[in-house]
Amino acid sequence: MRSETGYRSLEVWQRAMSLTMASYEVVSRLPRLEQYDLGSQIRRSAVSVPANIAEGYARGHLGEFLHHLGIAAGSLAELQTLLRIAEGIGYVTSEQLVEPFSLAMETERMLNRFRNVLRERRAAHSAGHRR
Repeated sequence: MRSETGYRSLEVWQRAMSLTMASYEVVSRLPRLEQYDLGSQIRRSAVSVPANIAEGYARGHLGEFLHHLGIAAGSLAELQTLLRIAEGIGYVTSEQLVEPFSLAMETERMLNRFRNVLRERRAAHSAGHRR
């Protein structure tokens, strides 16, 4: 088996992938009609989180990586909102959202920490060039 390299080695990407799988499980519980409307939006926002982490990493430029991590953070907020809507409408129960919300909160914390570290790295790099 090949070792995990690149973006696949990032814990935040791994957690986002777990969140995506959990989100797909929620979509499978939606009424058939909503699987195409609300379900599609949930799937798209869930997939966007790890996809943007991977894309930003692969671009190889810190500024672009931070930009894509910001997009991932926005998609994560969108996903959490859509899951709350599904719960509010009564399509899923709060018990069915325990795992997705736990993963979402964990992903959010990791993403915020990672973004802060990268911002600090960029600031330190910029300060070194000004001397």
